[in-house]
Amino acid sequence: MKSVFRWVSKGYGPIRAARNLAAAVIFAASPALAAPVTLLALGDSLTQGYGLAAPEDGLVPQLQAWLRAQGADVTVINAGVSGDTTAGGRARLDWSLTPDVDAVMIALGGNDLLRGLPPAEARANLEAMLATVQARGLPVLLAGLPAPGNYGAEYQAEFDAIWPDLAKKYDAVLVPNLLGPIAALSLEDRIGANLMQDDNIHPSPAGVTLVVAALGPKVLALLAKITTH
Repeated sequence: MKSVFRWVSKGYGPIRAARNLAAAVIFAASPALAAPVTLLALGDSLTQGYGLAAPEDGLVPQLQAWLRAQGADVTVINAGVSGDTTAGGRARLDWSLTPDVDAVMIALGGNDLLRGLPPAEARANLEAMLATVQARGLPVLLAGLPAPGNYGAEYQAEFDAIWPDLAKKYDAVLVPNLLGPIAALSLEDRIGANLMQDDNIHPSPAGVTLVVAALGPKVLALLAKITTH
C-alpha cells in the first residue's frame, strides 16, 4: 500500500485559535445545535478507527467529544468500514440512513485511490450517495483525499476535481483533504509528534486529534444546516 502522504496535499493553514473562534461563531448563531441531533459518519478505515487500541481514540468518538465540548448535543454514528470503497459506501447507504439521522458525513475515496480505480467510478458513486442524501432532505459534508502525482497528471486532475464539483452541485460542506492537518506538517514534525501509525496510512490517536481539530468546525457548519429533527 502507498504511504498516505503520497495522496494527501498540503494547504492546511488556519491556526487553532481561529478555528475555535469560527466554531464559537457558528454555534452561537445556530441555537438549533443545542437540540439532540444524530450525525451519520459514512467512511472507511479512517472513520472506523483502524489500528487504534482504544475505541475512544478513533475519529468518531473524538469528533463526538469535540462537538459536545462546543455545546452541540450530537450523537455520531460510526458507519466506517475498513477497506470500503465508494462503491461499498453506495451499496450500504440506504440502510444506514435510519429515521433518526439528521445529517451525513461522507468520507470515502481513499481505497479507490489505493486500488487505482477510475475516477469516473468514484465520482458516479459519490454523486449517487449525495443525491440519495439530498432526496432525504438531509445536509451533507463531503470529505476527500487528493490523488498522488505518481498516478499521472490526468488521473490526479480528474480525481481531485470530484470533491469541489460535487460539493458545489449538492450544496455539501466541503473538506477537500481529511488528512490535510497532518500532511501540512514536515516529516520531522509528524514523526516527533507521533501522528501516524506504523503503516504511515492511518493516524495515531494524536493524529486523529489533529484531524478532528480541523474537521470539527466544518461539522458544526454542517449541523447548523439542519432544519428538522
